[in-house]
Amino acid sequence: MSELQLFNSLTRKKEVFRPLGDTALIYGCGPTVYNYFHIGNARMFVVFDVLRRYLVYRGIPVKYVQNFTDIDDKIIRRANEEGISSAEVAEKYIKEYFVDADGLGIKRADVHPRATENIGLIIAMIKKLISQGHAYELDGDVYYRTRSFEGYGKLSHQNVDDLESGARIEADERKEDPLDFALWKAAKPGEPSWPSPWGEGRPGWHIECSVMATRYLGKTIDIHGGGQDLCFPHHENEIAQSEAANGCEFSRFWVHNGYINVDNQKMSKSKGNFFMTRDVAKEYGYGVIRFFLVSAHYRSPINYSVEVINQARAALGRIETCRENLAFLSRTANQGEADPVVVAAAERAREKFIEAMNDDLNTADAVSAVFDLVREVNSFAAAGMTRGSIEAAREVIGELCEVLGIAPEKENAGEDPEVLELVEKRNAARKARDFALADAIRDQLKERGITLEDTPQGVKIVRN
Repeated sequence: MSELQLFNSLTRKKEVFRPLGDTALIYGCGPTVYNYFHIGNARMFVVFDVLRRYLVYRGIPVKYVQNFTDIDDKIIRRANEEGISSAEVAEKYIKEYFVDADGLGIKRADVHPRATENIGLIIAMIKKLISQGHAYELDGDVYYRTRSFEGYGKLSHQNVDDLESGARIEADERKEDPLDFALWKAAKPGEPSWPSPWGEGRPGWHIECSVMATRYLGKTIDIHGGGQDLCFPHHENEIAQSEAANGCEFSRFWVHNGYINVDNQKMSKSKGNFFMTRDVAKEYGYGVIRFFLVSAHYRSPINYSVEVINQARAALGRIETCRENLAFLSRTANQGEADPVVVAAAERAREKFIEAMNDDLNTADAVSAVFDLVREVNSFAAAGMTRGSIEAAREVIGELCEVLGIAPEKENAGEDPEVLELVEKRNAARKARDFALADAIRDQLKERGITLEDTPQGVKIVRN
């Protein structure tokens, strides 16, 4: 069977991925915690969650670190708007991050470090860069001397002179070069700050990730990445800082996901066409958002619209219904071994799934493999399946859905003794033609989020 290949932004080609050691060391850029995160942010979080799940599925242990930027101009502005401290803003939105991330089925990182927890190490790296001639102090600010790093531009594949006109370069006429970027920012009145050899101040954005990746994963890691917009300047700057300070390669693979478009236009706050994950979840549910995000290849742009999200909801519903039917049938079917035809169909789906995921984490084709199996299983179920066949199909569908983090099997309401008792009372009422009582019991269960479906195999109990 083939090995996993990932597109490496550094080399601009697919490469076989094998960790340097026994464990894959992965760092994913986390949020700046001043607001809820939008579905563009959610895409990155879900992509790295799927990557992590798939590596573990294929027998490769993972150590995953995702940071929180908890001091930043945006956080300070939000603190002023809300009349609370920057620390309180960060704490509030870290908690809110986990509400949405948990809803999306994103597994917690092994470490979720914060910038403010690493000030001492940040200062130490900056001091080292100054001593090496890669950085300089200017009136309490410290800047990285970009042209001192020979490989600058190797990730974004641009000439250092061409980058001068690039986006998101910090303007400051005092700097030696327009490309130089801040490692340490001198404190302004009323802003949170920390003591340093250059006076009171706070870290720049880029330095925190270099420090935290090194602290928790080591000087050379296996995979680093985030959204496509982070490639330059954030990740480019991380490489320059880290490799200059540590004297070795920073990350072997760089993985970047594509943008989300809204009605075929790039989503951006400046255009006002962005959607908070929380708001979309209220309308469609977190599961639909996750399915929408994994239904396209992570490097491809993906278009968000009401029509597309409704299609995602309907498609996800087909998988969920199949899983619910299999769970129900497993309790009512006749005993018997698995039919070789069913086993073969399940194994074909698993092989197709792995082949797709090994091809640069192609979740679009992986989802297609799940649907192929769902269609076949629905046909088998209509013709009648033994319990062995049901469990064989159920196991593989569950296995593949778990890797993608979609369509988790719902809690089995049928195993609740109280629910079973009410169902039996309803059955008895129907036999006695007491339809008023039968309907009352159905309504009572419905209020508890349980739907009863009458089928030829008996009453199917569904927890909504």
